[in-house]
Amino acid sequence: MSANPLNAYQEVEKATLSGRDLESTVLMRAAMRLMDIKHNWDKPDREAELDEALRYNQRVWTFFQAELLNADNPLPAEIKRNLLSLSVFVDKRTFDVMAFPVADKLDILISINKKYCSGITQQLCLSLPSASLCAFPTCGQHLAGYTLR
Repeated sequence: MSANPLNAYQEVEKATLSGRDLESTVLMRAAMRLMDIKHNWDKPDREAELDEALRYNQRVWTFFQAELLNADNPLPAEIKRNLLSLSVFVDKRTFDVMAFPVADKLDILISINKKYCSGITQQLCLSLPSASLCAFPTCGQHLAGYTLR
């Protein structure tokens, strides 16, 4: 167990969240980090924090891309294609913000993450033969080893 109470809490959180909950948690954390940077754009260390937050968000979406390309993913092909298109857009916007930082460019990344967290996953899961399946069935396993900050 970690000496830092926050790290200890995050370890317990990772061990107890379902895959779907973990997906939502990491996406919401990414959105919150981007929102904080947007609202504190003139902060002296914004450049480093922005880079770190964008890379975090990109890593999360990279996990999703890998899951969507997994042959065992139970989602219908059309939904997978749509989510992959969305992830490509997230990648392009991320690179654009890294190259040409503007606070308002973060809005769409924040919005995508928040909307995904607020119900897209649940709706996708309900459309599958088993409501217990989620859009990224093994993503939670991969994300469980990922540092949540």
